[in-house]
Amino acid sequence: MNEDVDYTFRAMGSDVRLLIGRPFVPRAPTPLDAADREREFVLAFAHRLSRFIPGSELSALNHDQRSAVPASDLLRTAVRAGLWAAERSGGLVDPTLVPALRRNGYAKSMDGTVPASLRQALGTAPPRRPARPDPHARWRRIKVDDKRGMIVRPPGLMLDTGGTGKGLCADAVAYRLGAYSRYVVDCGGDIAVGGIGTELEPFRVEVEHPLTGGSIGSILVTRGGVATSGLNVRIWRDRRGRFAHHLLDPSTGAPAWTGLISVTAVGSTALEAETLSKLGLLLGPVGARKVLGDRGGVIVHDGGEVEPVGPIELAARAAIPAMAER
Repeated sequence: MNEDVDYTFRAMGSDVRLLIGRPFVPRAPTPLDAADREREFVLAFAHRLSRFIPGSELSALNHDQRSAVPASDLLRTAVRAGLWAAERSGGLVDPTLVPALRRNGYAKSMDGTVPASLRQALGTAPPRRPARPDPHARWRRIKVDDKRGMIVRPPGLMLDTGGTGKGLCADAVAYRLGAYSRYVVDCGGDIAVGGIGTELEPFRVEVEHPLTGGSIGSILVTRGGVATSGLNVRIWRDRRGRFAHHLLDPSTGAPAWTGLISVTAVGSTALEAETLSKLGLLLGPVGARKVLGDRGGVIVHDGGEVEPVGPIELAARAAIPAMAER
């Protein structure tokens, strides 16, 4: 029964995977042609919004010394998504942490770089505590002016659309695949699922254990978004030899060590799921349980313990030894 086209390519520093079922609209492109089309869309999306490419629209915005900068529909939408995530998270998912990311050693793309050992990093990490928002809340000084086609912010205030951009991209591609019976769009772990066929044949989204790389189990999804935020994919040693990762505490600008190493969240969209997963990880165990309580999710503690939260079931959950070797 399952005849989905399965199509994978690299973009945004990660694998992007498309599963596309049969079209139900006359003269719609074949699933393979649709996958080719969406690959070009994703690659253009990623190029235009990369903070690592000097000629990208985002880089141009970040280096423009005017307070009001002309911006394309795509750039305004991406910035608006980042501001939505900041508002939804009370400032914890902050799009203005570019200088802090650079100070911690994330000044260029790490695509293709082998991550440092998460197990070793946990052994030397500081005492665990929840992250806190930046009291200055610089993101509140950013405005998207659609009437004039402008982004307004203090000159020098730099933006990063990385995490929320992947969720936004997954949702955009999902919208563009509305003529197909069922589809999955996986942009580096930010996943959008939909199509009328999923009601009869749902997708199972595998959840990976960040310490072992094995499967924790799978979540049955008919539509909406699923996203995982974890410390294992982007972790490195800084110039002083200390372990660092990309999920920062906005109040300090330093990597957040909260007692959690991975959070998977379910949302109505991939953007919402991405925001909730990152928020849960930054809050730590107590906060994550509250954040995930309504829609459900999975948290993985520092010791490797797996904890399903809220209205969710993990099918065929594997027995994962705590702190097992990867």
